[in-house]
Amino acid sequence: MTTDNPSDIQEDVQDSEEKSFAELMESYEGGRDENIRVGDRISGKILSIGKDAVFVDTGTKIDGAVDRDELVDEHGVLPYQVGDTLELYVASKTGDEIRLSRTASKTGGFQALISAKENSVPVEGKVKGLVKGGFFVEIMKKRAFCPMGQMGLGYVDKPEDHVGKTYPFLITQLEERGKNIVVSRRELLRAEQAKVREEFLKGLAPGAELDGRITRLMPYGAFVEIFPGLEGMVHLSELSWSRVNKPEEVVSKDQMIRVRVISIDKEAAGDRMRISLSAKQVTGDPWENLEEKFHPGDRLQGKVTRCAKFGAFVEIAPGVEGLVHISEMSYRKRVMRPEDVANPGDIVEVLVKEIDSSKRRISLSIRDAEGDPWADVDTRFQVGQIIEGTVEKKERFGWFVNLAPGITGLLPKSRMMESGAPGTSDKIREGESLKVLIEMIQSQERRITLGPADRKDEDDWRKFAATTGKKTLGSLGERLQSAMKSKESQREKVSEE
Repeated sequence: MTTDNPSDIQEDVQDSEEKSFAELMESYEGGRDENIRVGDRISGKILSIGKDAVFVDTGTKIDGAVDRDELVDEHGVLPYQVGDTLELYVASKTGDEIRLSRTASKTGGFQALISAKENSVPVEGKVKGLVKGGFFVEIMKKRAFCPMGQMGLGYVDKPEDHVGKTYPFLITQLEERGKNIVVSRRELLRAEQAKVREEFLKGLAPGAELDGRITRLMPYGAFVEIFPGLEGMVHLSELSWSRVNKPEEVVSKDQMIRVRVISIDKEAAGDRMRISLSAKQVTGDPWENLEEKFHPGDRLQGKVTRCAKFGAFVEIAPGVEGLVHISEMSYRKRVMRPEDVANPGDIVEVLVKEIDSSKRRISLSIRDAEGDPWADVDTRFQVGQIIEGTVEKKERFGWFVNLAPGITGLLPKSRMMESGAPGTSDKIREGESLKVLIEMIQSQERRITLGPADRKDEDDWRKFAATTGKKTLGSLGERLQSAMKSKESQREKVSEE
Protein backbone atom coordinates (compact mmCIF):
# COMPACT_ATOMS: atom_id res chain seq x y z
CA MET A 1 0.00 0.00 0.00
CA THR A 2 1.39 3.45 -0.96
CA THR A 3 0.65 6.88 0.53
CA ASP A 4 0.47 10.05 -1.66
CA ASN A 5 2.91 12.84 -0.84
CA PRO A 6 0.93 15.77 0.72
CA SER A 7 2.96 18.32 -1.23
CA ASP A 8 2.13 16.62 -4.51
CA ILE A 9 -1.57 16.65 -3.67
CA GLN A 10 -1.44 20.40 -2.89
CA GLU A 11 0.27 21.14 -6.22
CA ASP A 12 -2.37 19.15 -8.13
CA VAL A 13 -5.19 21.07 -6.43
CA GLN A 14 -3.52 24.42 -7.20
CA ASP A 15 -3.01 23.48 -10.87
CA SER A 16 -6.67 22.45 -11.09
CA GLU A 17 -7.88 25.75 -9.58
CA GLU A 18 -5.68 27.80 -11.91
CA LYS A 19 -6.92 25.84 -14.90
CA SER A 20 -10.56 26.32 -13.88
CA PHE A 21 -10.04 30.06 -13.36
CA ALA A 22 -8.34 30.37 -16.75
CA GLU A 23 -11.22 28.51 -18.41
CA LEU A 24 -13.72 30.74 -16.63
CA MET A 25 -11.97 33.90 -17.82
CA GLU A 26 -11.72 32.55 -21.36
CA SER A 27 -15.43 31.75 -21.31
CA TYR A 28 -16.27 35.19 -19.87
CA GLU A 29 -14.11 37.09 -22.35
CA GLY A 30 -15.26 34.96 -25.26
CA GLY A 31 -18.86 35.94 -24.58
CA ARG A 32 -18.17 39.69 -24.65
CA ASP A 33 -18.57 41.82 -27.75
CA GLU A 34 -15.37 43.45 -28.87
CA ASN A 35 -16.91 45.01 -31.99
CA ILE A 36 -17.94 48.35 -30.52
CA ARG A 37 -16.86 51.43 -32.43
CA VAL A 38 -16.68 55.12 -31.83
CA GLY A 39 -20.19 56.53 -32.17
CA ASP A 40 -21.94 53.36 -30.98
CA ARG A 41 -24.63 53.77 -28.40
CA ILE A 42 -24.29 51.28 -25.57
CA SER A 43 -26.29 50.36 -22.50
CA GLY A 44 -24.20 49.46 -19.47
CA LYS A 45 -24.40 49.17 -15.70
CA ILE A 46 -22.37 51.40 -13.38
CA LEU A 47 -19.53 49.37 -11.86
CA SER A 48 -18.06 52.03 -9.59
CA ILE A 49 -18.23 55.75 -8.96
CA GLY A 50 -15.01 57.72 -8.55
CA LYS A 51 -14.26 61.30 -7.68
CA ASP A 52 -13.90 62.43 -11.29
CA ALA A 53 -15.26 59.55 -13.36
CA VAL A 54 -17.96 56.91 -13.39
CA PHE A 55 -16.97 53.45 -14.64
CA VAL A 56 -19.42 51.51 -16.76
CA ASP A 57 -19.53 47.93 -18.04
CA THR A 58 -19.18 48.19 -21.82
CA GLY A 59 -19.65 44.50 -22.53
CA THR A 60 -15.98 44.16 -23.54
CA LYS A 61 -12.71 43.39 -21.74
CA ILE A 62 -12.28 47.11 -21.20
CA ASP A 63 -14.60 49.04 -18.92
CA GLY A 64 -15.73 52.47 -20.05
CA ALA A 65 -15.33 55.74 -18.20
CA VAL A 66 -17.52 58.82 -18.38
CA ASP A 67 -16.75 62.16 -16.75
CA ARG A 68 -18.71 62.51 -13.53
CA ASP A 69 -19.47 66.18 -14.32
CA GLU A 70 -21.36 65.09 -17.42
CA LEU A 71 -23.82 63.07 -15.36
CA VAL A 72 -24.62 65.45 -12.49
CA ASP A 73 -27.89 67.37 -12.46
CA GLU A 74 -28.35 71.13 -12.38
CA HIS A 75 -27.67 71.13 -8.63
CA GLY A 76 -24.35 69.31 -9.01
CA VAL A 77 -25.75 66.05 -7.58
CA LEU A 78 -25.11 62.68 -9.22
CA PRO A 79 -28.56 61.01 -9.44
CA TYR A 80 -27.13 57.51 -10.03
CA GLN A 81 -25.63 54.69 -7.99
CA VAL A 82 -23.73 51.46 -8.59
CA GLY A 83 -25.93 49.02 -10.52
CA ASP A 84 -27.90 51.66 -12.42
CA THR A 85 -27.96 51.39 -16.22
CA LEU A 86 -26.81 54.27 -18.42
CA GLU A 87 -27.28 54.95 -22.13
CA LEU A 88 -24.04 56.44 -23.48
CA TYR A 89 -22.06 56.96 -26.70
CA VAL A 90 -18.55 55.71 -27.36
CA ALA A 91 -16.58 58.95 -27.68
CA SER A 92 -13.13 57.39 -28.17
CA LYS A 93 -11.46 53.99 -28.00
CA THR A 94 -7.81 52.92 -27.57
CA GLY A 95 -6.21 49.63 -26.72
CA ASP A 96 -6.68 50.08 -23.00
CA GLU A 97 -9.31 52.79 -22.66
CA ILE A 98 -12.89 53.47 -23.74
CA ARG A 99 -14.21 56.96 -23.14
CA LEU A 100 -17.97 57.33 -22.93
CA SER A 101 -20.16 60.41 -23.17
CA ARG A 102 -23.76 61.48 -23.30
CA THR A 103 -22.68 63.69 -26.19
CA ALA A 104 -19.42 64.62 -27.84
CA SER A 105 -17.01 66.69 -25.79
CA LYS A 106 -18.10 70.25 -25.11
CA THR A 107 -14.72 71.49 -26.18
CA GLY A 108 -12.36 70.29 -28.85
CA GLY A 109 -10.81 71.19 -32.13
CA PHE A 110 -11.79 70.58 -35.68
CA GLN A 111 -10.75 66.93 -35.40
CA ALA A 112 -13.29 66.38 -32.64
CA LEU A 113 -16.00 67.80 -34.91
CA ILE A 114 -14.93 65.49 -37.73
CA SER A 115 -14.99 62.48 -35.38
CA ALA A 116 -18.43 63.42 -34.12
CA LYS A 117 -19.81 63.79 -37.65
CA GLU A 118 -18.23 60.62 -39.04
CA ASN A 119 -19.33 58.49 -36.07
CA SER A 120 -22.76 60.16 -35.60
CA VAL A 121 -21.91 61.09 -32.04
CA PRO A 122 -24.23 63.77 -30.63
CA VAL A 123 -22.68 67.09 -29.73
CA GLU A 124 -24.02 69.37 -27.06
CA GLY A 125 -25.15 72.76 -28.28
CA LYS A 126 -26.83 75.81 -26.84
CA VAL A 127 -29.45 77.66 -28.87
CA LYS A 128 -28.22 81.26 -28.85
CA GLY A 129 -30.84 82.92 -31.04
CA LEU A 130 -33.05 83.01 -34.11
CA VAL A 131 -31.74 83.58 -37.63
CA LYS A 132 -33.42 83.49 -41.01
CA GLY A 133 -34.77 79.98 -41.59
CA GLY A 134 -33.60 78.50 -38.30
CA PHE A 135 -31.47 78.86 -35.18
CA PHE A 136 -27.96 79.95 -34.25
CA VAL A 137 -26.45 77.16 -32.12
CA GLU A 138 -23.09 77.20 -30.32
CA ILE A 139 -21.21 73.87 -30.21
CA MET A 140 -17.63 73.45 -29.01
CA LYS A 141 -17.35 77.23 -28.98
CA LYS A 142 -18.18 77.33 -32.68
CA ARG A 143 -21.17 78.79 -34.48
CA ALA A 144 -23.54 76.30 -36.10
CA PHE A 145 -26.87 76.54 -37.91
CA CYS A 146 -29.93 74.37 -37.20
CA PRO A 147 -32.71 74.63 -39.83
CA MET A 148 -36.15 75.37 -38.42
CA GLY A 149 -37.50 72.02 -39.57
CA GLN A 150 -34.67 70.12 -37.87
CA MET A 151 -35.29 71.45 -34.36
CA GLY A 152 -38.18 69.08 -33.62
CA LEU A 153 -40.23 66.21 -34.98
CA GLY A 154 -42.95 68.42 -36.37
CA TYR A 155 -43.80 72.00 -37.08
CA VAL A 156 -42.07 74.40 -34.67
CA ASP A 157 -44.96 76.47 -33.38
CA LYS A 158 -43.01 78.84 -31.09
CA PRO A 159 -39.36 79.05 -32.17
CA GLU A 160 -38.54 81.58 -29.45
CA ASP A 161 -39.23 78.95 -26.78
CA HIS A 162 -36.03 77.10 -27.79
CA VAL A 163 -33.70 80.08 -27.38
CA GLY A 164 -31.43 79.68 -24.35
CA LYS A 165 -31.90 75.92 -24.08
CA THR A 166 -29.21 73.27 -24.47
CA TYR A 167 -29.83 70.15 -26.57
CA PRO A 168 -27.81 67.33 -28.13
CA PHE A 169 -27.38 67.69 -31.91
CA LEU A 170 -26.02 65.64 -34.78
CA ILE A 171 -23.60 67.30 -37.19
CA THR A 172 -25.02 66.88 -40.70
CA GLN A 173 -22.68 69.24 -42.57
CA LEU A 174 -19.11 70.28 -41.79
CA GLU A 175 -17.21 72.48 -44.24
CA GLU A 176 -14.51 75.12 -44.41
CA ARG A 177 -12.73 73.72 -41.34
CA GLY A 178 -15.61 74.37 -39.06
CA LYS A 179 -16.73 77.70 -40.46
CA ASN A 180 -19.84 76.14 -42.00
CA ILE A 181 -21.55 73.73 -39.59
CA VAL A 182 -25.13 72.50 -39.91
CA VAL A 183 -26.70 70.46 -37.14
CA SER A 184 -29.97 68.59 -36.60
CA ARG A 185 -31.94 67.54 -33.54
CA ARG A 186 -34.71 65.71 -35.36
CA GLU A 187 -32.90 62.40 -35.94
CA LEU A 188 -31.97 62.11 -32.28
CA LEU A 189 -35.57 62.73 -31.31
CA ARG A 190 -36.74 60.12 -33.81
CA ALA A 191 -34.33 57.54 -32.44
CA GLU A 192 -35.40 58.28 -28.88
CA GLN A 193 -39.04 58.19 -29.86
CA ALA A 194 -38.58 54.86 -31.65
CA LYS A 195 -37.09 53.34 -28.53
CA VAL A 196 -39.85 54.64 -26.25
CA ARG A 197 -42.46 53.62 -28.83
CA GLU A 198 -41.07 50.08 -28.85
CA GLU A 199 -41.43 49.93 -25.08
CA PHE A 200 -44.95 51.36 -25.35
CA LEU A 201 -46.00 48.73 -27.88
CA LYS A 202 -44.68 45.93 -25.68
CA GLY A 203 -47.22 46.85 -23.03
CA LEU A 204 -50.07 47.53 -25.45
CA ALA A 205 -52.72 44.80 -25.67
CA PRO A 206 -56.44 44.47 -26.53
CA GLY A 207 -58.55 45.74 -23.67
CA ALA A 208 -56.13 48.47 -22.64
CA GLU A 209 -57.65 51.91 -22.11
CA LEU A 210 -55.75 55.12 -22.75
CA ASP A 211 -56.20 58.76 -23.70
CA GLY A 212 -55.55 60.03 -27.19
CA ARG A 213 -55.89 63.06 -29.44
CA ILE A 214 -58.04 63.04 -32.57
CA THR A 215 -55.79 63.89 -35.52
CA ARG A 216 -58.02 63.26 -38.53
CA LEU A 217 -61.69 62.75 -39.34
CA MET A 218 -62.68 60.54 -42.24
CA PRO A 219 -66.12 59.46 -43.54
CA TYR A 220 -65.56 56.00 -42.01
CA GLY A 221 -64.16 57.04 -38.63
CA ALA A 222 -61.61 59.04 -36.65
CA PHE A 223 -57.84 58.60 -36.27
CA VAL A 224 -56.52 58.99 -32.73
CA GLU A 225 -52.90 59.55 -31.75
CA ILE A 226 -52.30 57.32 -28.72
CA PHE A 227 -48.52 57.87 -28.68
CA PRO A 228 -46.40 60.49 -30.47
CA GLY A 229 -46.34 59.36 -34.08
CA LEU A 230 -48.56 56.31 -33.44
CA GLU A 231 -52.22 56.35 -34.46
CA GLY A 232 -55.17 54.04 -34.10
CA MET A 233 -58.53 54.21 -35.83
CA VAL A 234 -61.98 54.41 -34.23
CA HIS A 235 -64.49 53.14 -36.76
CA LEU A 236 -67.72 55.08 -37.19
CA SER A 237 -69.65 52.28 -35.47
CA GLU A 238 -67.33 52.46 -32.43
CA LEU A 239 -67.52 56.21 -31.85
CA SER A 240 -70.78 56.15 -29.91
CA TRP A 241 -73.56 53.83 -28.83
CA SER A 242 -75.88 56.28 -30.60
CA ARG A 243 -76.42 56.07 -34.33
CA VAL A 244 -73.73 58.20 -36.02
CA ASN A 245 -73.81 59.21 -39.70
CA LYS A 246 -70.50 61.07 -39.72
CA PRO A 247 -67.73 61.56 -37.12
CA GLU A 248 -68.30 65.32 -36.89
CA GLU A 249 -71.61 64.64 -35.13
CA VAL A 250 -69.85 63.43 -31.96
CA VAL A 251 -66.14 64.41 -32.08
CA SER A 252 -63.85 67.10 -33.47
CA LYS A 253 -60.23 67.42 -34.56
CA ASP A 254 -57.68 67.81 -31.71
CA GLN A 255 -60.26 66.66 -29.16
CA MET A 256 -58.90 64.46 -26.36
CA ILE A 257 -60.87 61.23 -25.88
CA ARG A 258 -60.47 58.01 -23.96
CA VAL A 259 -60.37 54.84 -26.06
CA ARG A 260 -60.11 51.09 -25.62
CA VAL A 261 -57.83 48.93 -27.77
CA ILE A 262 -59.87 46.38 -29.74
CA SER A 263 -57.15 44.75 -31.81
CA ILE A 264 -53.54 45.20 -32.94
CA ASP A 265 -52.35 44.06 -36.35
CA LYS A 266 -48.62 43.46 -35.88
CA GLU A 267 -48.25 41.92 -39.30
CA ALA A 268 -47.70 45.38 -40.72
CA ALA A 269 -44.46 47.02 -39.68
CA GLY A 270 -43.62 50.56 -38.71
CA ASP A 271 -46.15 53.24 -39.45
CA ARG A 272 -48.39 50.73 -41.22
CA MET A 273 -49.25 48.95 -37.98
CA ARG A 274 -53.02 48.87 -37.60
CA ILE A 275 -54.58 49.49 -34.22
CA SER A 276 -58.36 49.35 -33.90
CA LEU A 277 -59.87 51.43 -31.12
CA SER A 278 -63.29 52.01 -29.58
CA ALA A 279 -64.63 55.07 -27.80
CA LYS A 280 -68.06 53.67 -26.95
CA GLN A 281 -66.78 50.56 -25.18
CA VAL A 282 -65.09 52.72 -22.54
CA THR A 283 -68.50 53.70 -21.17
CA GLY A 284 -69.98 50.18 -21.20
CA ASP A 285 -73.10 48.75 -22.89
CA PRO A 286 -76.04 51.12 -22.20
CA TRP A 287 -78.49 48.18 -22.35
CA GLU A 288 -76.93 46.57 -19.27
CA ASN A 289 -79.16 47.00 -16.22
CA LEU A 290 -81.49 49.13 -18.34
CA GLU A 291 -84.56 48.04 -16.38
CA GLU A 292 -83.03 49.68 -13.32
CA LYS A 293 -82.86 53.02 -15.12
CA PHE A 294 -86.23 53.06 -16.91
CA HIS A 295 -89.64 51.71 -15.95
CA PRO A 296 -93.04 51.36 -17.68
CA GLY A 297 -94.99 54.56 -17.16
CA ASP A 298 -91.92 56.84 -17.23
CA ARG A 299 -92.35 60.03 -19.25
CA LEU A 300 -89.16 60.92 -21.14
CA GLN A 301 -87.87 63.15 -23.88
CA GLY A 302 -86.13 61.52 -26.81
CA LYS A 303 -84.77 62.21 -30.25
CA VAL A 304 -86.34 60.68 -33.35
CA THR A 305 -83.55 58.82 -35.14
CA ARG A 306 -85.41 57.28 -38.08
CA CYS A 307 -88.87 56.53 -39.42
CA ALA A 308 -90.23 53.34 -40.92
CA LYS A 309 -93.63 52.43 -42.37
CA PHE A 310 -94.71 50.93 -39.06
CA GLY A 311 -93.52 53.72 -36.75
CA ALA A 312 -90.68 55.90 -35.52
CA PHE A 313 -87.53 55.01 -33.54
CA VAL A 314 -86.76 57.34 -30.64
CA GLU A 315 -83.46 57.44 -28.74
CA ILE A 316 -84.17 57.93 -25.02
CA ALA A 317 -80.51 57.53 -23.92
CA PRO A 318 -77.20 57.24 -25.83
CA GLY A 319 -77.43 53.95 -27.70
CA VAL A 320 -80.91 53.09 -26.41
CA GLU A 321 -83.70 53.31 -28.98
CA GLY A 322 -87.35 52.46 -28.56
CA LEU A 323 -90.15 52.12 -31.10
CA VAL A 324 -93.26 54.27 -31.25
CA HIS A 325 -95.66 52.19 -33.31
CA ILE A 326 -97.78 54.18 -35.76
CA SER A 327 -100.86 53.29 -33.69
CA GLU A 328 -99.22 54.97 -30.68
CA MET A 329 -98.41 58.25 -32.36
CA SER A 330 -101.52 60.33 -31.81
CA TYR A 331 -104.98 60.41 -30.29
CA ARG A 332 -105.65 63.70 -32.01
CA LYS A 333 -105.57 62.58 -35.61
CA ARG A 334 -105.45 59.55 -37.81
CA VAL A 335 -101.81 58.92 -38.70
CA MET A 336 -101.09 57.40 -42.10
CA ARG A 337 -97.33 58.07 -42.06
CA PRO A 338 -95.01 58.51 -39.01
CA GLU A 339 -93.68 61.67 -40.65
CA ASP A 340 -97.13 63.22 -40.14
CA VAL A 341 -96.27 63.44 -36.44
CA ALA A 342 -92.46 63.44 -36.14
CA ASN A 343 -89.36 63.49 -38.34
CA PRO A 344 -85.74 62.40 -37.74
CA GLY A 345 -84.04 64.93 -35.48
CA ASP A 346 -87.25 66.01 -33.71
CA ILE A 347 -87.32 66.00 -29.91
CA VAL A 348 -90.53 64.35 -28.70
CA GLU A 349 -92.06 63.39 -25.37
CA VAL A 350 -92.78 59.69 -24.98
CA LEU A 351 -94.19 57.32 -22.37
CA VAL A 352 -92.45 53.98 -21.71
CA LYS A 353 -94.95 51.13 -22.21
CA GLU A 354 -92.81 48.00 -22.12
CA ILE A 355 -89.11 47.07 -21.71
CA ASP A 356 -87.46 43.83 -22.85
CA SER A 357 -83.72 44.33 -22.33
CA SER A 358 -82.89 40.73 -23.31
CA LYS A 359 -84.21 41.43 -26.83
CA ARG A 360 -83.11 45.09 -26.71
CA ARG A 361 -86.66 46.30 -27.31
CA ILE A 362 -88.58 49.18 -25.77
CA SER A 363 -92.17 50.07 -26.66
CA LEU A 364 -92.94 53.78 -26.47
CA SER A 365 -96.02 55.94 -26.97
CA ILE A 366 -96.28 59.56 -28.02
CA ARG A 367 -100.03 59.74 -27.72
CA ASP A 368 -100.06 58.46 -24.11
CA ALA A 369 -97.44 61.03 -23.20
CA GLU A 370 -99.67 63.77 -24.58
CA GLY A 371 -102.76 62.38 -22.81
CA ASP A 372 -106.09 61.12 -24.14
CA PRO A 373 -108.26 64.13 -25.07
CA TRP A 374 -111.38 61.95 -24.75
CA ALA A 375 -110.68 61.18 -21.09
CA ASP A 376 -112.62 64.24 -19.87
CA VAL A 377 -114.87 64.85 -22.87
CA ASP A 378 -118.05 64.48 -20.73
CA THR A 379 -117.01 67.40 -18.58
CA ARG A 380 -115.72 69.59 -21.39
CA PHE A 381 -118.80 69.29 -23.63
CA GLN A 382 -122.57 69.08 -23.03
CA VAL A 383 -125.52 68.00 -25.11
CA GLY A 384 -127.29 71.08 -26.45
CA GLN A 385 -124.08 73.13 -26.43
CA ILE A 386 -123.40 75.38 -29.40
CA ILE A 387 -119.73 75.33 -30.34
CA GLU A 388 -117.63 76.58 -33.21
CA GLY A 389 -115.43 74.00 -34.88
CA THR A 390 -113.35 73.51 -38.01
CA VAL A 391 -114.46 71.36 -40.92
CA GLU A 392 -111.79 68.66 -41.26
CA LYS A 393 -113.18 66.45 -44.00
CA LYS A 394 -116.23 66.02 -46.17
CA GLU A 395 -117.71 62.59 -46.83
CA ARG A 396 -120.82 61.55 -48.79
CA PHE A 397 -122.72 61.04 -45.52
CA GLY A 398 -121.63 64.24 -43.79
CA TRP A 399 -118.84 66.39 -42.42
CA PHE A 400 -116.24 65.71 -39.73
CA VAL A 401 -115.85 68.79 -37.57
CA ASN A 402 -112.93 69.28 -35.18
CA LEU A 403 -114.20 70.69 -31.88
CA ALA A 404 -110.87 70.65 -29.97
CA PRO A 405 -107.42 69.06 -30.44
CA GLY A 406 -108.11 65.34 -30.78
CA ILE A 407 -111.92 65.72 -30.55
CA THR A 408 -113.88 65.37 -33.78
CA GLY A 409 -117.65 65.06 -34.22
CA LEU A 410 -119.83 64.08 -37.18
CA LEU A 411 -122.41 66.39 -38.70
CA PRO A 412 -124.66 64.05 -40.75
CA LYS A 413 -125.74 65.30 -44.15
CA SER A 414 -129.32 64.30 -43.33
CA ARG A 415 -129.35 66.77 -40.40
CA MET A 416 -128.39 69.61 -42.70
CA MET A 417 -131.17 68.61 -45.08
CA GLU A 418 -133.66 68.73 -42.20
CA SER A 419 -132.51 72.17 -41.12
CA GLY A 420 -134.74 73.74 -43.74
CA ALA A 421 -131.93 75.79 -45.28
CA PRO A 422 -131.69 74.59 -48.89
CA GLY A 423 -128.26 74.96 -50.46
CA THR A 424 -126.51 75.54 -47.10
CA SER A 425 -124.70 72.19 -47.21
CA ASP A 426 -123.22 73.00 -50.61
CA LYS A 427 -121.45 76.02 -49.14
CA ILE A 428 -119.56 74.12 -46.43
CA ARG A 429 -115.84 73.82 -47.27
CA GLU A 430 -113.00 71.92 -45.61
CA GLY A 431 -110.89 74.14 -43.35
CA GLU A 432 -113.57 76.74 -42.64
CA SER A 433 -115.15 77.49 -39.28
CA LEU A 434 -118.66 76.19 -38.61
CA LYS A 435 -121.04 76.55 -35.67
CA VAL A 436 -122.63 73.27 -34.69
CA LEU A 437 -124.94 71.90 -32.02
CA ILE A 438 -123.87 68.94 -29.88
CA GLU A 439 -126.74 66.43 -30.10
CA MET A 440 -125.21 63.29 -28.63
CA ILE A 441 -122.01 62.31 -26.76
CA GLN A 442 -120.80 58.69 -26.67
CA SER A 443 -117.43 58.98 -24.89
CA GLN A 444 -116.79 55.23 -24.68
CA GLU A 445 -117.16 54.88 -28.45
CA ARG A 446 -115.35 58.21 -29.03
CA ARG A 447 -118.31 59.60 -30.97
CA ILE A 448 -120.04 62.96 -30.94
CA THR A 449 -123.08 63.58 -33.14
CA LEU A 450 -123.60 67.14 -34.30
CA GLY A 451 -126.48 69.12 -35.75
CA PRO A 452 -126.90 72.54 -37.40
CA ALA A 453 -126.77 75.40 -34.92
CA ASP A 454 -129.87 77.49 -35.81
CA ARG A 455 -131.55 79.52 -33.02
CA LYS A 456 -134.71 77.40 -32.79
CA ASP A 457 -132.72 74.22 -32.35
CA GLU A 458 -130.55 75.91 -29.76
CA ASP A 459 -133.57 76.90 -27.64
CA ASP A 460 -135.24 73.49 -28.03
CA TRP A 461 -132.10 71.60 -27.15
CA ARG A 462 -131.33 73.74 -24.12
CA LYS A 463 -134.77 72.87 -22.74
CA PHE A 464 -134.38 69.21 -23.68
CA ALA A 465 -130.88 68.93 -22.17
CA ALA A 466 -132.16 70.40 -18.89
CA THR A 467 -134.73 67.60 -18.48
CA THR A 468 -133.04 64.55 -20.05
CA GLY A 469 -129.33 64.95 -19.32
CA LYS A 470 -126.39 64.60 -21.65
CA LYS A 471 -127.07 61.36 -23.49
CA THR A 472 -130.12 61.37 -25.79
CA LEU A 473 -131.38 59.82 -28.96
CA GLY A 474 -130.52 63.04 -30.74
CA SER A 475 -132.41 65.78 -32.53
CA LEU A 476 -133.09 63.48 -35.43
CA GLY A 477 -135.06 61.07 -33.20
CA GLU A 478 -137.12 63.94 -31.79
CA ARG A 479 -137.98 65.20 -35.25
CA LEU A 480 -139.00 61.72 -36.36
CA GLN A 481 -141.33 61.42 -33.38
CA SER A 482 -142.79 64.86 -34.16
CA ALA A 483 -143.32 63.89 -37.80
CA MET A 484 -145.10 60.68 -36.82
CA LYS A 485 -147.41 62.57 -34.46
CA SER A 486 -148.19 65.07 -37.25
CA LYS A 487 -149.08 62.28 -39.64
CA GLU A 488 -151.34 60.62 -37.07
CA SER A 489 -153.22 63.88 -36.46
CA GLN A 490 -153.70 64.32 -40.22
CA ARG A 491 -155.10 60.83 -40.49
CA GLU A 492 -157.51 61.52 -37.68
CA LYS A 493 -158.79 64.66 -39.45
CA VAL A 494 -159.25 62.76 -42.72
CA SER A 495 -161.23 60.00 -40.98
CA GLU A 496 -163.44 62.54 -39.25
CA GLU A 497 -164.23 64.20 -42.55
